[in-house]
Amino acid sequence: MGDILVGTSSWADQTLLRSGWYPRSAKTPADRLGFYARHFGLVEVDTSYYAVPAPETTAGWVEATPPGFTFDVKAFSLFTGHPTPVSMLPKDLRPAGGPTRIRRRELPERAYEELWRRFRAALEPLAADDRLGAVLLQFPPWLTRGEAARRRIVELAGRCRPWPVAVELRHASWFEDAAAAETVTFLRDNDLGMVCVDMPQGHPSSVPPIMVATAEPAVVRFHGHSAHWEGGSKEDRFRYAYSDGELRRWAELLTDLAESAGELHVLFNNCCEGQAQRDAGRLAELLGVTPAPERAGV
Repeated sequence: MGDILVGTSSWADQTLLRSGWYPRSAKTPADRLGFYARHFGLVEVDTSYYAVPAPETTAGWVEATPPGFTFDVKAFSLFTGHPTPVSMLPKDLRPAGGPTRIRRRELPERAYEELWRRFRAALEPLAADDRLGAVLLQFPPWLTRGEAARRRIVELAGRCRPWPVAVELRHASWFEDAAAAETVTFLRDNDLGMVCVDMPQGHPSSVPPIMVATAEPAVVRFHGHSAHWEGGSKEDRFRYAYSDGELRRWAELLTDLAESAGELHVLFNNCCEGQAQRDAGRLAELLGVTPAPERAGV
């Protein structure tokens, strides 16, 4: 069976900081990341979706964590087709005038290429110290299945190589009936990990939790089952506590998936007041997963 790493999709969201999960002695960002790494061997970097971090920042993450710790990094929102606030671009790359939000086609080619250069530079400290797990390409719910979309996915993944790439598709057309097998084949043929998600069903953005490993690492993300998935605030959308029964069932499913994956990354995205950390901790206990220091023999 492959290695299973368990973690959460944030270590510094404001509701977590207010929840009391961190001890008072963890006063700085580095202190908090170090404390987090004593409990989990994996974390997803969500802040990179909102702004490209500086290499000095990611190098600091390496210094704050032990050998064996792993970062999955979400790609910048503009890359994956999301309208992005102009204020989130580096100041020297912001177009003058115009709307407050921008899409990729509205950014000059030179600025777009420079953004990718800076994003890759931010990943280098993690990769150099063997801390980079996968780059997560999370596409918007309006990306429908089709040849143009497949070309787009392959082009973006190529910009992330040689690092592993995981793809989260969020439109039902990719998984309806026979399309599911076609999607799995497409991702496998291009060495792209298909992100399996546990999420509320019956909504326009709902996709089923297909437990298949198409590349290394396999990635499963838990969004919860909030009743406010559509129309609620971001906090309400992810306000969900997994029951012990749910976690036990998922522990069995994940163990089965790990049989076909060299490495499996499990991430809780129900980041509201420390719930992701509590659920991830319980699932890690059920799976017998140890945090990074023990895995690394530290």
